Amino acid sequence: MIRSTTALYLTFLASFLSIGYALFAAYYVLSKQDGNERMREIAKAIQEGAYAFLSREYKSIAIVAVIVFAILWALGAKSEHFGLLTALGYLTGAVLSGLAGYIGMVVAVKTNVKTAEMAKNGLAKALNLAFRGGSVTGFLVTGFGLLAIAGFYYISVYIFKQPVEHTIKALIGLAFGTSLISVFARLGGGIYTKAADVGADLVGKVEAGIPEDDPRNPAVIADNVGDNVGDCAGMAADVFETFTVTTVASMVLGHTLFDKAGTVGIAAMFPLLIGAIASVSAIIGTFFVKLGKSNNIMGAFYKGMVATAIIALVIIYFASKKFFAGGVNYSWGVVTPNSIFLSAVIGMAITALLMFITEYYTSYEYPPVKSIAKSSVTGHATNIIQGMAVMLKAPAAPAIVIALGIFFSYKLAGLYGIAIAAASMLSLTGMVISIDSYGPITDNAGGIAEMAELDESVRAVTDPLDAVGNTTKAVTKGFAIGSAALAALVLFAEYTRAIGAGAHSFDLSNHLVLVGLLFGGLLPFYFGAMSMEAVGVAGGMMVEEVRRQFKTIKGILEGKAKPDYASCVDIVTRESLKKMIAPGLIPVLGPIIAYILFGKIALGALSIGSIITGFFLAVAMTSGGGAWDNAKKYIEDGNYGGKGSEAHKAAVTGDTVGDPLKDTAGPAINPMIKIINIIAILIVLTNL
Repeated sequence: MIRSTTALYLTFLASFLSIGYALFAAYYVLSKQDGNERMREIAKAIQEGAYAFLSREYKSIAIVAVIVFAILWALGAKSEHFGLLTALGYLTGAVLSGLAGYIGMVVAVKTNVKTAEMAKNGLAKALNLAFRGGSVTGFLVTGFGLLAIAGFYYISVYIFKQPVEHTIKALIGLAFGTSLISVFARLGGGIYTKAADVGADLVGKVEAGIPEDDPRNPAVIADNVGDNVGDCAGMAADVFETFTVTTVASMVLGHTLFDKAGTVGIAAMFPLLIGAIASVSAIIGTFFVKLGKSNNIMGAFYKGMVATAIIALVIIYFASKKFFAGGVNYSWGVVTPNSIFLSAVIGMAITALLMFITEYYTSYEYPPVKSIAKSSVTGHATNIIQGMAVMLKAPAAPAIVIALGIFFSYKLAGLYGIAIAAASMLSLTGMVISIDSYGPITDNAGGIAEMAELDESVRAVTDPLDAVGNTTKAVTKGFAIGSAALAALVLFAEYTRAIGAGAHSFDLSNHLVLVGLLFGGLLPFYFGAMSMEAVGVAGGMMVEEVRRQFKTIKGILEGKAKPDYASCVDIVTRESLKKMIAPGLIPVLGPIIAYILFGKIALGALSIGSIITGFFLAVAMTSGGGAWDNAKKYIEDGNYGGKGSEAHKAAVTGDTVGDPLKDTAGPAINPMIKIINIIAILIVLTNL
């Protein structure tokens, strides 16, 4: 018990350090110059659009949150594990998830114009500023995540004197709160950003022949707003959810595997301690992110990630020796300090390999993206065909990596080894989210430089920063989806224990298992289809609006009249909030309907079916979309005819197809599969 309490206090310390670092980074960034009056005017329009959207989105989500809060509270009459305690856990997770995304986005939309101004001083300084701006979101995610779990546990057990059994189970409610926020934030922000992008690309680039960030493009402000609400606030909610759900799932599994009734030992608290170690390691790792003589931007980020990984593993090694001295008894043997440490090494290796594989498929330094660019020479159809081929190949290597990781971590420490590997995957969370949030900052910086008509030397700095930002965003999604697959498997393991089922209960000869697998496998496809459809409808409305303005507002293309940016912002705001509700209800209602119709075994099979197809579909969508995007940028750099060529037009079409795949449907599948698994556990624990 003493060791578990020590782990809890160390987690508090790490959370305060992370939040403190985020505040320091925010102060550093906000103290920099904003540029000239035109730059400030553009930045203000982006800021106002982002604030307005997020405010309206959170109001919509709050309505759903209040309803779910009341339902969880009411379920207290059915189970000793639930009631007000779980409902409060749910509310804690939801509020802190939203807060991390909102604060991070506020800083990001203020950093973009400062990065454009800093670009006048060279690549290294602009990179440093953009990364520091992104690190605000990164360390708020880890800091708030650790504070949510540790704070909820401490208040429940030590202040309100709730039994530890109830508190550990109630943490599932906290995880559910972060998941629900995440799926709606991902959907709402994703529909917004891609609908705006469709209007900016198809009408602005292809039909009118003007750059995406040209001030004559009516969709340009909405497009820049979308980068922030989708890739900054949306991704923050996504990885906040991944961080908390993985940690909670590992804690619950550790508790049920090792602890006696009424106690919480180090096995339950060690996944939380791994998160604390990782958070502090990432703070140190940020100081290694520096541009070398080769000006390799991705290389600068890898320095920080390698440093973070090494520091985290060294500390985890000594922590394993300290907290698991003598080993911990398990049903089939003893879990030793070495088995714990090696499971953590496997988790870290999975992260590194997934990031490298994702970069391989999405960076234009490698063959997959170049093959799409080359196929664009022969037209739009061949671009789509080759892009689809790359997309379908992309999940193969990640699936093999995760399968091997599961196999070896189970050999080391059973189900707990898989849980430790999943928790260890999150050791790079602070660093990964920092470089992800860097993406929309540099994208906006390039847009502001274009619209403010800054010198070409500024775009010579912001363009390469933006190109790497596309890769970092794809890498982050690969990281989130890979860890989501492991987290969902841990949740499924806890589900089987909760219903008292053995491996035989999910025998494929059982017709209920087949029914559940088929329905579970279907859900990610239908969810993805509805998400894509939402982007298509909203994007179509944007296309019509941009065309209308070009026809009715005389002098736009000559630069003599100002477009009506506000109407474009209003259209995507209204439509994205309206269209996020229906697909967002699929992971909530799907498992409930399956349970009512077919029972617990079918519900468990539905959970595992959604994990398998959801993982493949999410990786294919995000990697394929990223590859299409960078194929376009590869051509824009002067290859295969450059901007304005027929190959470029075909690549723009491919990019437009890939956009909702990589920024809406694909990433939203990540929280979707975890919501399904969490609701399955909630159903079982409430004895419905």
